[in-house]
Amino acid sequence: MSLRRSRTVGVVVPTIDNAIFASGLQAFQKRMTQSGHMVLLAFSNYDAEQEEAQVQVLLARGVDAVALTGLSQRPSLIERLHRRGLPWVHTGAFPAAPGLACVGFRNRQAIMRAVRYLLDLGHRRFAMLAGITAGNERAAERVAGVREALASAGLRLGTAALRESPYSVELGRQFTRQLLAATPRPTALLCGNDVLAFGAMLECQALQVDVPRELSVMGFDDLDIARQWQPPLSTVHVPIESMWTLAAEYLLARLDGTLAEPVQREIEVELVVRGSTGRVPAARR
Repeated sequence: MSLRRSRTVGVVVPTIDNAIFASGLQAFQKRMTQSGHMVLLAFSNYDAEQEEAQVQVLLARGVDAVALTGLSQRPSLIERLHRRGLPWVHTGAFPAAPGLACVGFRNRQAIMRAVRYLLDLGHRRFAMLAGITAGNERAAERVAGVREALASAGLRLGTAALRESPYSVELGRQFTRQLLAATPRPTALLCGNDVLAFGAMLECQALQVDVPRELSVMGFDDLDIARQWQPPLSTVHVPIESMWTLAAEYLLARLDGTLAEPVQREIEVELVVRGSTGRVPAARR
């Protein structure tokens, strides 16, 4: 397939309701535009069947390359891309299977760093408000990371301490209310992304639960508003613009022949400590 054929690149993300995807797409499109390419955008709604259908539409439009989100695609989709012989890249997860290209990070290890930080603050009663794990290996890896980090400290994340939710402020509030009804109440709440964390803190405010004195709340992504929230949100910073820019540069290198084989590139994430997390008061340990 030639770069000169269409000068269009397809990209599939779950949604742009979440600002993390909107920021990434803006960076991706900026880099592609600099190289004279148009970006065709499609949405999967975290559904592998819908994702495959959207990729088929993009291929029918004659795109020269494709960027995908995560690693939860159907095998039939990967086989279809192999047969077409065009370059594609997975974003947001690392590592991918041998022979696949990806630009992303280790979701499990990223959230384990957050758990260890909270353990060091004296927390022993944990709850988690996760994204829907079905069809989303990033959300599943974050749940697995919490469980692994807690197990290493002799603790466990019980079924009653875990809720899965679409990434919604309102649902974040609803499920936080359920988690806080437990006896004894958790002292630390890990959220699968910042949107859920914002919902959690709003519900804490409504229930007059002090953050962080009574409950430490940890997000994931580091959206721009996280530092403006009250209290500012502790979270895992994902350099989303850099990640999507690197994904664009990888595809461009494959298209112009600079790069002949798929590569996997790991990006570093960072734990950002702000005002929503703190030490457990001695009376609550």
